[in-house]
Amino acid sequence: MGMFCHQCQETAMNKGCSLKQGICGKTAEVANLQDLFIWTLKGISFFAVKAKKYGWYDEKTAFFLDKGLFKTITNADFNRQDFIADIFTAVQLRDAVKAFLAGKEALCCVPECASWSPANEADILSKADQGTGGWMEIENEDLRALKALVLYGLKGISAYLEHGYQIKKQGQEIFEYLMYGLSELVREDISADELVALTLKTGEYGVKVMAYLDEANSSSYGAQEISEVNLGVRNNPGILISGHDFVDLEELLEQSKGSGVDIYTHSEMLPAHYRPAFKKYEHLVGNYGNAWCLQKDEIKKFNGPVLFTTNCLVPPDLEYQDRVFTTGAVGYAGLPYIPDRPDGGHKDFSAIIAKAKTCAPPIELETGKLVGGFGHQQVLALADKVIAAVKSGAIKRFIVMAGCDGRQKARSYFTEVAQQLPQDTIILTAGCAKYRYNKLQLGDIGGIPRVLDAGQCNDSYSLAVIALALQKAFALDDVNKLPLSFDIAWYEQKAVLVLLALLYLGFKNIRLGPTLPGFLSPGIANVLVENFGIKGITTAAEDVAAMLEGK
Repeated sequence: MGMFCHQCQETAMNKGCSLKQGICGKTAEVANLQDLFIWTLKGISFFAVKAKKYGWYDEKTAFFLDKGLFKTITNADFNRQDFIADIFTAVQLRDAVKAFLAGKEALCCVPECASWSPANEADILSKADQGTGGWMEIENEDLRALKALVLYGLKGISAYLEHGYQIKKQGQEIFEYLMYGLSELVREDISADELVALTLKTGEYGVKVMAYLDEANSSSYGAQEISEVNLGVRNNPGILISGHDFVDLEELLEQSKGSGVDIYTHSEMLPAHYRPAFKKYEHLVGNYGNAWCLQKDEIKKFNGPVLFTTNCLVPPDLEYQDRVFTTGAVGYAGLPYIPDRPDGGHKDFSAIIAKAKTCAPPIELETGKLVGGFGHQQVLALADKVIAAVKSGAIKRFIVMAGCDGRQKARSYFTEVAQQLPQDTIILTAGCAKYRYNKLQLGDIGGIPRVLDAGQCNDSYSLAVIALALQKAFALDDVNKLPLSFDIAWYEQKAVLVLLALLYLGFKNIRLGPTLPGFLSPGIANVLVENFGIKGITTAAEDVAAMLEGK
């Protein structure tokens, strides 16, 4: 059979990729293996939730489940063999939890995801090809939409938890919520009302996991500070590092010191330059290129090797495949893979450093500098100045334009919004959506830049913290009374989690584009519109006018 995947914003016809390959480049076989793998993770969770009552918790199993979900996020792991191996491992871990429960309680009504066991690879491929674990097994479109909203929120949690766990090596409460959420999705009798509640609960844990990662990054690498980032290049060979994983960046920087190889950040790794701990590395030269969706052209011009630490890999062209290295949750058949770090140890980046030494220096794409580093600690340190500007009328409105970038031409809308916003507005941003406008010359308001970049997509948490602090400063009883509008760009599942987190915190009237999620049924989309004021985008001119009027 074919595939059915509707988890990203670019899904075919805004309904679902259903032929031999997704828009992202994922094959039908890999898509079906991912569905089957998530199905086996639900089997682990079915037993894990029951075992928790008897004191069971196994961090190895919890992290495997977390990283497994992360691997199924859009543009992360495209490698069929990874998922075949993971399914075998998932069944072994599931059966270990089941064995723990033996004799403790009678197990009845065990779902197939908690009992099926493959004898060989052929069994896995056959089961996946039947569409097992896929969305088409759920006939009711509203229940399907709500379960998708929960699952994609859980995938967002898994990504941020994986990053934080690499630093903190803890997080049991959030690991256990992932298993609880997956186990609830197994239930045949779960109601729409229960799923709505589970959706908001997932948003609550979205806030928790972003706070967890924020604390992990700040405690290890320092709170963000206002920083200038170089956009030019030097005449040394280089390594381009993309993704979100600061631990990988730190270890690469340490291992490449004195090698004559420069390190450049790309896409979501740009905010590393805002962290004090990374400024001591003289060979961390600057940022090269733009958002993930332009990587094919930019990798060709970079000349050196590229390291993908997390999702947002586009299937690479043959001419530069030998220069693309993957690690962590990223996989693609034929690309060199840097294995996970051993317990208490470090990853070995010697292969990519050696490769860089054989390559020409990067071709310069642009010159100049970017200014960023406006995380919540930095903005709150400037709170008096910001509040005074609002009270004086110098700042009339804040527009949150965080989220993801993507390939669709319709995303020029976000550039047009930035250009059409009047000079008395401030854009608050995080994530790679900022590349649509962060290089525009938009000026400042009394020394406050009109684009305040809070960092990576997980740093959307900072934007919520800033808004809640402003609500308190202005003594408002509702955060929605702030001169604040949301115009969010989304692409993949971390953005879904950010949306759920904002809804949990009480933010309403959020614009979401360039399209509303294709996985929402008309009925569930209407629930979001009526209860939370979610709305699609129209034209830049119409939306700017509406936001300035507080609509």
